[in-house]
Amino acid sequence: MLKIDPEGLELNETVVFVNRVSKVVKGGRRFGFSAMVVVGNGEGIVGTGYGKAKDVSEAIKKGAAKAKKNLIKVRIKKGTIPYTIIGQYGAAEVFMKPASPGTGVIAGGSVRTILEAAGYQNILTKSLGSSNNLNIAKATMDALVNLKNAKEVAKLRGKSVVEMYSQRLQPREVTSNEIK
Repeated sequence: MLKIDPEGLELNETVVFVNRVSKVVKGGRRFGFSAMVVVGNGEGIVGTGYGKAKDVSEAIKKGAAKAKKNLIKVRIKKGTIPYTIIGQYGAAEVFMKPASPGTGVIAGGSVRTILEAAGYQNILTKSLGSSNNLNIAKATMDALVNLKNAKEVAKLRGKSVVEMYSQRLQPREVTSNEIK
């Protein structure tokens, strides 16, 4: 998918999680930090980044910088996704389903943060498999990247959009074996 230039966009940064790791050395423990950051404008542009450093604020800055490099444009149809999709990354799977107006964002953890940053108002999700926040976030982004519109699907099938939809509407002949 086409990457988006962050210049001129009003992006909101949200820290999904901060992780502290330690390394035991001769003189004691050395601490390091990693941070997962989501940036988005609430109007269909979202990105995620993962930064690591010796200091929390530096890890968050690195994560935000990486997130701005990984911005993508997502499809929003009446405040939700156009159709049901499953995103996968590693052992994590995220099931996403469109919802009717007034439902809200039914999601947890990093999935909710990404969807709200993207600008979705009504969506149902379920996290399956791994509970690793980083992998769940990447699975969510995978699902959003793989959403296609009717023109793209028609092009992949080598047909026009009208052709693709008109085949479904034409009546077909029923054989005598099907009537029984």
